[in-house]
Amino acid sequence: MVSDMRSTVLIGAVAATVLAAPTAWADPEPTPEPPPVNAQTLTMISPKPYMVNDGVYAFTAPIGVTCVMTKASRSYGCSGTLPGAPGGANVVTGGPSGEPGFASTDRPIYGFSETPKELPEGSRLGMGTVSCGVLAGGVVCSNSYDQTGFVIASGGSYAFGAVNPLLDRPEGTNPYAN
Repeated sequence: MVSDMRSTVLIGAVAATVLAAPTAWADPEPTPEPPPVNAQTLTMISPKPYMVNDGVYAFTAPIGVTCVMTKASRSYGCSGTLPGAPGGANVVTGGPSGEPGFASTDRPIYGFSETPKELPEGSRLGMGTVSCGVLAGGVVCSNSYDQTGFVIASGGSYAFGAVNPLLDRPEGTNPYAN
């Protein structure tokens, strides 16, 4: 009798433990961003036809953005419709170092007397360590100084990089030769 009672209590305790145990539900792994496209692999073309002011170069891309590069400050950016940009941003800008940032504005941030010329697909403009180019369905800008930049594409827009090139750099690159 005592043995039956102990068995019933033991079975009840095990059942209560199993039923009360928290169930572990793992969130699905987020889809990783595709690796950044290296703007340096696109064909370099002369920036002269894209000069809109002394040391300032601009181009449009078929995806509906206007991009600007400034030689003196090594700043670069694009404005327009940025598909999938964080917070619905319509501007992305970068400088001589550090990861580019996204922002929103209610007016154009670049003013031109005439619409900049369209940069052909597969080509890029380069100013020092910064290159911007047009890919099929998008734009990529990258800064070889610290391997930062951004991608604007119909599948989404994102910034990449923010690594110290002396500590973490792609195989075969030289942080001293930009």
